[in-house]
Amino acid sequence: MRRALGMLLAAALCATAACTGGGGGDGDGTGPAPSGDVPGSIVVASGRDVTGQNGVRRRLIDAWNERQEKAGQEYRARLVELPGSADEQRGQLLGALQSGSADYDVVNLDVTWVPEFAAAGLVRPLPNTLVGADVIDSVAGTARWAGQVYAVPFNSDVGLLYYRRDHLVQADLERTELDGVTDWRRLEDLVDVLDEGDIPGYEKGWTTQLAAYEGRTVNAVEAFASTAPDLALTDDAGHYTGTVDQLTRGIAELRRRTDTPYTLADATQSDEAASLADFTDGRTTFLRHWPWVYRTLHQSFTAGQLGVTALPGRAVLGGQNLAVTATSRRAEKATELIEFLTGKESERCLLDAGFAATRVSAYEDDRVRCPVAAAGTPSAAPSGERPDRMPRDAADRPAYARPVLLPALRRAVHRPRTPLYGAFTQTLTAQLGPLFGADPPDDAELAERLDAALRRALPDPDDR
Repeated sequence: MRRALGMLLAAALCATAACTGGGGGDGDGTGPAPSGDVPGSIVVASGRDVTGQNGVRRRLIDAWNERQEKAGQEYRARLVELPGSADEQRGQLLGALQSGSADYDVVNLDVTWVPEFAAAGLVRPLPNTLVGADVIDSVAGTARWAGQVYAVPFNSDVGLLYYRRDHLVQADLERTELDGVTDWRRLEDLVDVLDEGDIPGYEKGWTTQLAAYEGRTVNAVEAFASTAPDLALTDDAGHYTGTVDQLTRGIAELRRRTDTPYTLADATQSDEAASLADFTDGRTTFLRHWPWVYRTLHQSFTAGQLGVTALPGRAVLGGQNLAVTATSRRAEKATELIEFLTGKESERCLLDAGFAATRVSAYEDDRVRCPVAAAGTPSAAPSGERPDRMPRDAADRPAYARPVLLPALRRAVHRPRTPLYGAFTQTLTAQLGPLFGADPPDDAELAERLDAALRRALPDPDDR
């Protein structure tokens, strides 16, 4: 099972919150864009598409190109998939835009990068009309910096709780539909029952991503926000505003969530791939993960074996936004491309293919349909069956999209919004390391260290 899952993940994994890169050469439209690209060519730089080779992003760009050709326009868009992890992609984009070494017109930015690229003048302000009332409120907040729209939400992301229904049955639990386990203690109660059951291969109740990378930051922010829903840790200018008391409560919650009685021991070294494999192998019943694995998991499980619901407490918002570079010589046309890629029909295509769409209409308006042959559309088989096994509702959306995914996105919290986000996440990840060691400090001591480190990493100019 683990080997099979690894093959399923090979194309998709590097588009998650922790590894959004890809690779390839110029022959397939990937790799660095050369300076001085042909006139009329709009170059879109992005991480690898979670829906795989020739995925929905590329198909949407192809659809825009077809429109341009029919209209007699010379412009064509070209997708460049950047190699490496999210941090490596960020470094590549920063270097390319600061030096002018690549003619990127549109960049697909992680939502946490928008303040940094905007404050550095690397992307240009966009019309407010591109982020209208149809965009989910929480998601729309990722588009702005200093009161201006700098990027348009393309696909979103939010932490969800996946669970093994077959484990619940084997533990003689009457309910196998956990529609909104909003209380963490309720989850712990379920784990106590599971621990008493006879489930082959089962070890611990839940797992998540706690290795020393962005996964640890996400889990920490979710724990912190669950103790204080309005906790932002930074102000509107990106300066640190937390307190030792707030951090102490947050660390206590994180410690509780990752405590040995409930959490798979390997979680402290796990990323998206490892935690997903442990869940699929049956070592654990509950998994914190992203929306894209809904489609992936249903390649191995039936709807009767697998469930998904909102994460207890607060969940972190993720995703990518499209921005026009400050140096683009085709800015007007690049903006037009972004408008198409983030429009109602395009967002429905993204949802159908496995992404979390950014528009309410994709979830609620049955009249909005995907007009392009995106990944996951019906096969040419006489039965009309899809090549994927993802359950769908009567309007052909992923079955969980409207009842689970949309409410989760609406309730999601932002990670700290600051031009110095890289410094924030590196500091938080490093400082929380001792919590998962052999002799962890107490909550207050760790909070004092973290508070001091964050004040150095995100200084307020008035304190200098």
